[in-house]
Parts: sequence; C-alpha cells; structure tokens
Amino acid sequence: MKNIYLIGGAMGVGKTTACRELKRKLDKSVFLDGDWCWDMDPFVVTEETKKMVTDNICYLLNNFIKCSEYENIIFCWVMHEQYIIDDILGRLNTNGCNVRCISLICGADSLAERLKKDIQKGIRSEDIIQRSLSYLPLYDKLTTEKINISNISPEDAANIIIKG
Repeated sequence: MKNIYLIGGAMGVGKTTACRELKRKLDKSVFLDGDWCWDMDPFVVTEETKKMVTDNICYLLNNFIKCSEYENIIFCWVMHEQYIIDDILGRLNTNGCNVRCISLICGADSLAERLKKDIQKGIRSEDIIQRSLSYLPLYDKLTTEKINISNISPEDAANIIIKG
C-alpha cells in the first residue's frame, strides 16, 4: 500500500524542510513541493496559471502514485483552504493508498521569527510576514491532522508524521 502525505501550512512555517526530512527517513519516497510548479518569471497569478499549476501538480502526483518504485509520496504546498485539498484529492487515483492530510502550524510569534530569518537571508520580501500571518487562522477550519511545530525541529516534525 502506498502512503500519500499532503502537507500544508502557512508560508515560512517549515513545510519544505520537514518534508525533506520525511523523504530522507522514509523508504522509496518522492517529494514534490507545490512551489516548484510556481517557479516562473514573471510570477503571475491568474485563473489560467492557477489551473495550470494545479493540473501539473496532480499530473506529477498521479505519475508518482503509478510508479512502482515509490511507496511514499510526499507533497507540500500552502493549502490554507479546504477546497484546495479537496480539488487535489479529487484528481488523484488514491485507490489502494493511505492518504494523510496534515497541516503544520505554529504560533504567530514563531512564524514571524522564521520569516524574519528568511528576509535577512534575502529569501523572502518584507510583505511576506503579514500575508503569512493572515493565513494562520484558516488552518483551524481544515479537516487535517494538525502538528504544532513552533518549538520542534524539522526532524522532530518528520518523526511525528511517521509515527502517525
């Protein structure tokens, strides 16, 4: 049986780092970060580009599911609204798969500190803090497992996910 991990969280919460740890710890695993499908210049968000990105994500995930080499498919993205999760799941062939939808959450202070470090490194711009903080309350409304990562390492987060 294949395991599919859909892992969401606010921008800067640590999804990518935790998922890289998860990939390292799980056998026969593959990892897709939804942000990679948005890596374009200029960065343009329209209905057309949103549809294209979601189509590409689902195409890749379905190919990972079909591939006999992978037992663990890990996907992360900013999935702050239930319809995003439902849309992706509705397009995946999850027959015979164990699917877990997980939200990595943290407190506002912890998130702001993480983002400030990224801003200092030049990875993110100043406007990210307010945008990301505004997403935090939305995760409470999702039908996902919640893992508070405010005070734990990415490796600890991966271990919690594995223990289920």
